[in-house]
Amino acid sequence: MTASSLSFRLAVLFVIAGMAMGIGMAASQNHAIMPAHAHLNLLGWVSLFLFGIYYERRPSLDQSRLAVAQVVLWSVGTVVLTIAVAAIHLGYTAADPIAALSSFVILAAMLMFAYFVFRPARYIAPAPAVHMTPAE
Repeated sequence: MTASSLSFRLAVLFVIAGMAMGIGMAASQNHAIMPAHAHLNLLGWVSLFLFGIYYERRPSLDQSRLAVAQVVLWSVGTVVLTIAVAAIHLGYTAADPIAALSSFVILAAMLMFAYFVFRPARYIAPAPAVHMTPAE
């Protein structure tokens, strides 16, 4: 599986989970976990979808196992952070160190992505442009 397809698929799963959280909060009239809902939507839906677009535009990087590892690391960190933030806002202060650790996991994944973005251009050439010729 490519990094872009994994990013897109996980992003869709995260937005469905985020929407379910939002509906659950609305139905219960308890918005205590709104910060976790926001983290899930921003990190899980928006960021992963943007990663997917970037990887899709760079086919050689899209095929790399390191890019797939970055997506997996980001996703695991996002799930753990979302659960920890929800727990904290529900009064479970023991989740603070888990939130801190998962924040560092997400930071590590972002540093990996930064490496891909800033490394020399010869390694991250975009996909070749499609040239159309008129029909005769």
